Amino acid sequence: MKTHFPARIAAIGAVVLIAAIVVACSGGSGDSATSSAASGGAPAAASSPSGASSPAGASAPLAAVSKDVVTWHNDIARTGQQLAETVLTPANVNQRTFGKLALFSVDGAVDAQPLFLAGVPIAGGTRNVLYVATENASVYAFDADSGAVLWKVSTLGSGESPSDDHNCHQITPTIGVTATPVIDRTRGPNGAMYVVGMSKDASGAYHQRIHALDVATGAELFNGPTEIRATYPGNGAGSQNGTLTFDPGQYAERAALLLLNGVVYTAWTSHCDFMPYTGWVMGYDAATLQQASVLNLTPNGQMGSIWMSGAGLASDGQAIFFLDANGTFDPTQNAQEMPINGNFGNGFLRLETSPLRVQDYFEPSNTVQESNEDEDLGSGGAMVLPDFTDAGGTVRHLAIGAGKNSTIYVVNRFSMGKFDSNADHIYQELVGQIRGAMFGAPAYFNNTVYFGAVGDSIRAFAVSNALLSATSTSQTSNAFGFPGATPSISANGTANGILWAAENGATGALRAYDAANLARQLYSSNDAGTRDQFGAGNKFITPMIANGKVYVGTKNGVAVFGLLSK
Repeated sequence: MKTHFPARIAAIGAVVLIAAIVVACSGGSGDSATSSAASGGAPAAASSPSGASSPAGASAPLAAVSKDVVTWHNDIARTGQQLAETVLTPANVNQRTFGKLALFSVDGAVDAQPLFLAGVPIAGGTRNVLYVATENASVYAFDADSGAVLWKVSTLGSGESPSDDHNCHQITPTIGVTATPVIDRTRGPNGAMYVVGMSKDASGAYHQRIHALDVATGAELFNGPTEIRATYPGNGAGSQNGTLTFDPGQYAERAALLLLNGVVYTAWTSHCDFMPYTGWVMGYDAATLQQASVLNLTPNGQMGSIWMSGAGLASDGQAIFFLDANGTFDPTQNAQEMPINGNFGNGFLRLETSPLRVQDYFEPSNTVQESNEDEDLGSGGAMVLPDFTDAGGTVRHLAIGAGKNSTIYVVNRFSMGKFDSNADHIYQELVGQIRGAMFGAPAYFNNTVYFGAVGDSIRAFAVSNALLSATSTSQTSNAFGFPGATPSISANGTANGILWAAENGATGALRAYDAANLARQLYSSNDAGTRDQFGAGNKFITPMIANGKVYVGTKNGVAVFGLLSK
């Protein structure tokens, strides 16, 4: 259970269409290259299990021309890279020339990372637009250059209010939009933004709904919104007569939405650990908002929900990868080494989408003990890595993540390791090289992976011969208190790499570091007195970079940073 720590809150990333060489996927829907571009970037690497069609050598992502930011952490692989940044460089990001430009005020906490579209035909002109969702159940479209509000809509139904916090301080004082939305510019007349909102009606009933909003007007699309309802066969917590029924008042949608092959995927966790609850993943058709698929991860057990501190379900364009929280796992396996009762609590999971099911998984050898002690994997998020060639010439298809036990897990996406109570059968495991629990997700840039654990420095791990370095190759001089940091990267292709991190606390901070050497801090918003400060920090916030600006969600708005006027 999660009573040890406060909320896991959503954030959003900047979109880059990763131009790594993409090969045909085996299986899946068959249109991953096209639809993944529409949903925030092609996979970071090839998806063929054999590697026969993969590039020879590391397929490090290259820059794309798009500056759009349509999904959390830049792309569906969740690498955190904005590789189309041509303004900000290590030379001009400093106290003298860079700082806070504005605070775009809104009506509630911004727990979802803002999104950005360039060149939107809107309000009688063509504008760069910043989209912001709040816990007061509002969605704003700002002119990203002037700060003018272009439109504002509510996700509430008639006579409704944002949900109360259930007398719990994880998401407080109200719950409206927590999860990062996702945008598809190809849908509807102008493009569609998919948003999940929670509310409470006059009779005290709770609602969860998925909306599709026109990016130019805020109008509802596709006969939306759709009330989120689901059932699933099982005898787990809260079931009746062999059926689990999704209770909207028991759950929160924290994990950023994933748009993959025409389906918007949502992932659900308990609100405040109030039992009974289990782990749900649901897909909604992006063209109709009708439910396309439902999966329960602990249908004959309990817990096993998806927290991930606001990180999004990750994908290679074919499958979905994520870490789920402590909950029931069946150590007894069937002939296919799958848990006999279908319970996958506290695992690193791979979901196939046709149909939606757990196709492969990894569980630590002490997973039952970890679940009992609330030392679960699901506090952190997963990331799909580019393909790398190992020392023997084999192309490796990898994903990575970490949770509360300060262990970095690198899995083979097509043979994740499953479960053995005697040992972990996993591609690579680094124990104790991050010095705290992970309540966030890593980032990737230029053959380097970055982790920001609780109470630890942000640490860089180099990738060589398809392996992470055994120890960090550089680290920040300062540590980050709870919840640590989920870094983002800005760069112009492979040049001018900057690592950005938001720091929580009574006085929050935006920090910038040389991505090639984290010991070199370029900027802190607290270095110039009060000039660049933006108030208290906010948990699980990931800086978003677009078009020469850096955006940071706050308790009452979005702080905007950029080059100062001369």
